[in-house]
Formats: sequence, structure tokens, C-alpha cells
Amino acid sequence: MTRGFLCGKVARYLEREYSPERLLYPLRRTGAKGEGRFARITWDEALDEIAARFQAIAADSGPEAILPYSYGGSMGYLQGSGMDRRFFHRMGASRLDRTICSAAGGVGLAESTGFKYGTEPEQFRHSRLILAWGANILGTNVHLWPFIVEARRQGARLYTIDPHRNRTGELADKHFFINPGSDTALALGMMHVIIGENLHDADYVALHTSGFDALRERVQQYPPERVASLTGIAKEEIIQLAREYATVRPAVIRLNYGLQRSERGAMAVRAISLLPAVTGSWKEVGGGSTLSTSGAFQINRAALELPDLQLASPLGREARIVNMVHLGQALNELNGPPIKALVVYNSNPAAVVPNQNAVLKGLRRDDLFTVVLEQMQNDTADYADIVLPATTFFEHKDLQIAYGHYYLQMSNPAIEPLGECRSNVEVFRALAERMGFAEDCFGESVDQMIDAALNSKNPRLQGIDRHRLQREGHVRLGFEKQFLASGSPFPAFLPFAEGNFDTSSGKAELYSEELKAQGMDPVVAFVPPSESRHSAQAKAFPLELLARKADNFLNTSFGNFAAIQNMEEVGLLEMNAADAQSRGIADGDAVRVFNRRGDILLRARVDGAVQAGVVSAKLHWAKLSFGGRNINVLTSEKLTDLGNSATFYSVLVEVELSKSSP
Repeated sequence: MTRGFLCGKVARYLEREYSPERLLYPLRRTGAKGEGRFARITWDEALDEIAARFQAIAADSGPEAILPYSYGGSMGYLQGSGMDRRFFHRMGASRLDRTICSAAGGVGLAESTGFKYGTEPEQFRHSRLILAWGANILGTNVHLWPFIVEARRQGARLYTIDPHRNRTGELADKHFFINPGSDTALALGMMHVIIGENLHDADYVALHTSGFDALRERVQQYPPERVASLTGIAKEEIIQLAREYATVRPAVIRLNYGLQRSERGAMAVRAISLLPAVTGSWKEVGGGSTLSTSGAFQINRAALELPDLQLASPLGREARIVNMVHLGQALNELNGPPIKALVVYNSNPAAVVPNQNAVLKGLRRDDLFTVVLEQMQNDTADYADIVLPATTFFEHKDLQIAYGHYYLQMSNPAIEPLGECRSNVEVFRALAERMGFAEDCFGESVDQMIDAALNSKNPRLQGIDRHRLQREGHVRLGFEKQFLASGSPFPAFLPFAEGNFDTSSGKAELYSEELKAQGMDPVVAFVPPSESRHSAQAKAFPLELLARKADNFLNTSFGNFAAIQNMEEVGLLEMNAADAQSRGIADGDAVRVFNRRGDILLRARVDGAVQAGVVSAKLHWAKLSFGGRNINVLTSEKLTDLGNSATFYSVLVEVELSKSSP
């Protein structure tokens, strides 16, 4: 899958591993919150203080006053979903709804196909039309690129659909600028043409889908003329795209999570994922679509996380759930009980969570006890009371699944931990001991935890155990039925060639009874985001902002290294020439970007990367940005239509010349 090369981010990882900025010892805050002033302490001092504070808070306010906060800083299962979950379950701490990134897309897939997986990346070499829809492949999925290059050498075309013409769009055969949040409308417009011109696969539709008549009726409401006004894509281009997608075979769609970070993100993923069912593209090697492959692994998460430990907690029941997108609200407004302690690991919420001003206000609370497990003194670590030095993946053992391929992997430590760094497993095991948790599970070794995770009923994991992973390093999942493509070096996994959708009907659901039961529209429909060019707010804030990822940072990881900063210009606001000229802004000018939530100073880049009505800026460390703020001062805590994910791309702003210079 990786062809023996690293992405540009991880290729510089040794600089991070041995950086002089690496946190190597436990620290206690000595200055005000946010100042970043700390003094070294011992592990015993740190763990004793943390356990004592947790016990006092639980006794005074109840254990739900303690909130863990984590996400994907370590993609390993043991470091992010193992001993930590056991510890907080046994304590009775509030549970975190970890939805900030991908939950909306997962629900969108579940409502159409039932499974969170799709076309193997290796099959893209057999495709003849590749649609990168909301997917900056060169920036965030570079190991797919060689397969696309191979396909293009055989005559395949690559089209990109994105509000931002990124690195992938610049190399595409054609780029379609689409208005943010209008992806559902484009998918419906394409189906209008495909069904109206009888380009759909009638046999596949009859055998393996349900609700086609309702979908056919719905798409009549989305003729190309209307869709053009909603998406910003010309009518003729919509028609041509639909015809090509239906007739150039095999055709594949690579979605990514950008398009589901809109207020109607789940609906967008659902709509696009129906296209291969309508055309029958799932039958072909090199056809179909993929957003994520993670749903194919299905390890035994219950055995790893032990949620039943909540019943042994002082609560004696499941703890309340706090959505991670709403951290600002939770820290400032939540009661019954209020959050009195925050434990952050595998995340940098002071930089990455929306409505940053509210998040920082909460982190500054004098009565909030904050513990941060980190490798670098990032934005969040500056607000900690106790900082614990965390290992990198070079320094601990873990089990690795994937969301971009179908290989299960074991990652072994390459070196001993630097300084006094400890893995998350070790830290939460030590805290459990100090809290007096006597259950045997807190004494399990890493190997025992991996064995428990692999003890799954998933047939694709049969024959894959820790010893085999230790021998082979990575093992492709065992698929029940595979197909051999002409010239292919491996048997291909075609998940839905013969139906087998994991829905209540066993078919791709073009009409969802489940959504109907929830009082929602059972057929795909386009509803503009409440914060978009179609909303009343656009009168005051007429520009749609993409608070997008940088190509060379991994969210905020690597953002503090000069060598990587030199690869990634930060502090820029990309603007269309028409929007810049109407505001008297020239390329290079200092600009103030603002809405009702906050403002930020950036430098204008008028470069043709966005169409009129759209501006774009990259995520960066707040404390390394002008004024100590990053683009998340402008984003909102509004959640997606399904899945309760963040809406980073449903944001309205205004831009004006600034007298200050960033």
C-alpha cells in the first residue's frame, strides 16, 4: 500500500522525536494559566497530586465532574481506547462523545450502505474515471496517488470536486469549484441526468436497492439548471459530469471528510454514496467509492474498553455524555455537575476545537484542574496544571487499524522512551493503582490487551492473532468473497458486487425507513446550511470560510517545527479577485476576518484557489499565530445533521483591510 515511502509529514518525524522542544519530564504549573510557565516534578508527585485531586472532586461534586478529552493524536488502539477508557469507566467520569472528525460521514454511509468501508485503494489502478470529491489526495492521502498515476497512464481521467483548488486539483484533468455545503445538490443533479437518460443500471437497482421510485421522483426536483444555481457549477458541466460518470467504466469516487464538515454533512455523504448503487459501479474492480475502510476491522472494542466497569463506579450506571465539539459550552455552562477536572491526551483542544474563544475562557478557569499528556508544549499544555510527558509511536507497542486500507498492523517500539516519558497505558494503569481500583483488568499487559481486542467475532479477523502480526507486521483482512481482475496482482474485495449491504433491507437504501421513523426525510434532499450564502446571516457576513487543513501539518502536529513551517505558508487568507477588489484588498495586504464569534488578522493571498464568495485559511497553533488566535475563533459549535460532528466548513465571515499587520 505505501510503496515503501513515507508521507511528507511523517518523513520528518525523527526531527520531532529528538526535538529540543520534546517534553521529557512531568511538570507543574508555576505561572498563570496560558502563560506556559512550569517547574519539573517527579512522577510520584504528579500521580499523587492527580489522584488526590480526582478523589476530592469526585467526593465533592461526583465523578461526572471529571471529563476525559482525547481523539486521534495516537492512532493506536491501546493508547487511545484501552487503559484510559477502563480508568474513566471505573471512576464514573463523564463520557466523551468523540465525533469531531468523522462521525457524520459514518452515519451517512450507514444510512445508505450500512457499512463504513468501500473500494480498496489498490483497485484505483483499474479505474478509468476517478472523482476526488472533497479529497485532497496529495495532501491527506498521498499513498493513494501512485495507484491514480498508474490509472492515468492507462488513460484514466482524474476530476476534483472541491470549493478549494488544492494541490490535487491543480494536477487534475478538471477541477469543479463547488459552493461549500452544496455537495448533496450536485449528487442529486447527477442522478437527475443519469436516471432521466436511462444511464442507470436497471438490473443492479432492481436486485440490490430499495426505494428507487421515491429517489426517481425526488431527483426530478433537481434539474441541472437549479443545481447550477445551488452549487456554482455550470449546467453544461453538471450534465457532462453525470454522463461521464455513468458511462466511463469503471468509475470510482474518493470521498474525504471535508465534505461532511458541513451542517448537512451526513446527508452529503449519503447522497454521494448512492451514486455507485444507481450506476451499478459496485460490480466492477476499480468501481464503487470509498470514504473510510475502518468499518471492516471490527476489533473487540468492548473487551479493550470494558464499558461495564461503569457499573462498578460510584455512579453504578452509565455516565453522562459530553460532545467534544461542545467543549467551550461544557467548560463554561454545564451543570449537574459542572466540569471540575479535564484530562487531555491525544488531542490539542485549545487549537482544534471550534469556538476557540469559549474554549480558552473555560481553560482559564481557576477552579478547573487540567491534566495534559503531551509530547510538545502546545496550546493546550500551556493551560495545564500538570503536564505528563507522553511517548511517541517509536517508544511503545500498539495495535493499528486503518481508515485508508485493509491491513491490520502491529507497531513495535523502535527505541526506549526518551527521558521519563510514559505511554498512556502506563499512565492510566498507575493512576488506577493510586485510586485503589483493584480489578484485574488494570494489571493486564499490552500483549493481553491486544489479544482481547483481536478476540472478535468478525470473520475477517479469523486467523489473525498477535503472534501472526508479530511475525508478519501487517496482515490483509480475510475477505469472504473476492474477485480477480485482469492483470491484477491480488484478488480484489468487492464489498457490494452482489448486494450484501448491512441495512435493515440488505440493500442500498435509496429510501430510509429508519430516517422516516426519526421524523426525517427518508429520501435524499438538499437543505442549505443555516450558515451559508443562502441564509439571512449572509447579509452581514457574505463570505463562506473554509477553515481547512494544511498540507504539511497533521492537524496541529508538526506545526511548531521550522523545517515544516517552511514547507507550509501559514497566516494567509485565500480570496477570489472579485471579493478582494470589491473590498479594496490587494494580494499581500493585512486583513481582518471576523464574525460574531471573533476575529483574526491574516494576510490576503489572491491566487485563484477559491471562487467568488469563498475564502480559505489553514489551521495552525494559536500561540504561533498573530494575536495568539487561530482560525477556530471563527468556527461554531453547531453540529451536523446526523452524527453530531463539527461544522468547520459552514462558517460565514466578512473581511476588511486591517491597520495592524499580522
